[in-house]
Amino acid sequence: MALALYNSLTRHKDIFVPADPARVTMYACGPTVYNPPHIGNARAAVVYDVLYRVLKRHYPNVVYARNITDVDDKINLAAQKEGVPIAVISARYTEIYHRDVAALGVLPPVIQPRATEHIPQMIHMIETLIAGGHAYVAEGHVLFNVPSYDDYGRLSGRSRDEMIAGARVEVAPFKRDPADFVLWKPSPAGIPGWDSPWGHGRPGWHLECSAMSEAHLGITIDIHGGGNDLKFPHHENEIAQSTCAHAGQVFARYWVHNGFVELEHEKMSKSLGNVLLVQNLLQRFPGEALRLALIKGRYREPISWSDDLVNQAKAQLDRLYGALQRMAAIEPSTHTAPNAFTAAMDDDLNTPQAIAHMMALAGEANSSEDPDVFARLKGELLACGHELGLLQASPEAWFRTAQPQQVDVARVEALIAKRAEARAARDWATADKVRAELTAMGIAILDGAEGTQWRVEGAGTHE
Repeated sequence: MALALYNSLTRHKDIFVPADPARVTMYACGPTVYNPPHIGNARAAVVYDVLYRVLKRHYPNVVYARNITDVDDKINLAAQKEGVPIAVISARYTEIYHRDVAALGVLPPVIQPRATEHIPQMIHMIETLIAGGHAYVAEGHVLFNVPSYDDYGRLSGRSRDEMIAGARVEVAPFKRDPADFVLWKPSPAGIPGWDSPWGHGRPGWHLECSAMSEAHLGITIDIHGGGNDLKFPHHENEIAQSTCAHAGQVFARYWVHNGFVELEHEKMSKSLGNVLLVQNLLQRFPGEALRLALIKGRYREPISWSDDLVNQAKAQLDRLYGALQRMAAIEPSTHTAPNAFTAAMDDDLNTPQAIAHMMALAGEANSSEDPDVFARLKGELLACGHELGLLQASPEAWFRTAQPQQVDVARVEALIAKRAEARAARDWATADKVRAELTAMGIAILDGAEGTQWRVEGAGTHE
């Protein structure tokens, strides 16, 4: 089945046809590294990781770039507060970002460009825009001349008044038009900057992504992704400057945007002070449970985040891992996901339907006794899990680590060993006493030909 994606530019689902099937290109806006990522930031990382995995099923070479914005006024402010260079701040929070999204099963992108490593490319793009009449110099700034680009506003669909208001910046007196945006700005003493034809300064945020995308993926890319909040002004401005810098050539052929994470129906954001940091959530929940919670709904729609949502995801993973535990001794007979699953994923990443198919596979596994059926189901479950970035642990590891605050694994294992010794000595009273103690801890045990297995009530089994 062909992959269909909702294209924000056309406002409908389009069949994805890459410009070059031998080299598919995707760019997703990455973090501005001045503090730890929150779960809203993580949603974008997970969504484009899932899309990356789906693309890799279809195409042999997917070049995925996700940038690091390591020069920004917020980084400057954080560095000033600590009295350290901006590189100290950006390095610290880049490492934290990579650590946190890796805990959610996010694969590293093929390319991770950093803004500070592309200043010459940014300066060159500005020079091209000035030469073409699309940018101008004013009081040490270089600004993009928005009226020079007729299609400005096509992506966001906003009126001119909405765009000016939505930019949320004070209209500087040196702007020719209120909608014009900064490509380069001067750096006063104490603020990092680079030499340029317009003086010592630093790039505007929008320019950075255009320059990095072109440097690594080419003038025209297949897919550009990011959160809905980036659609305007960031992505709108990227389109304008990249298109005008290349004589009207298309910048990105498909635009994909993920929805917000909401708390009590309010967008989660650092500016609102209602963020849930990934690093704190990982102290309470397994990374896979957070990941599944982030993809339980359609990626374009908002998520209403709650502990209940994560606990539901955790319960689903317990069931999936429990099915795999039941088939632990079976070798998979396939490494391909079933057609129903891939059809759901190819339908604009319909993860709710895909997850439902996985749960159905688990249900089939739990009701079967046929080794051949097990071999097929195990392979299909693992293939589905790979595409969603789930089921990446062994069942044993999952059940030993998924509830660290609720289960003392060492204590459980010691009691099971004590019971085994009592049974071997035919000391039934001690064996029954140990079993009762395990039951009081919420541990169910099952004696079989392969030894004693145990599980937390409502979860899967452990050998």
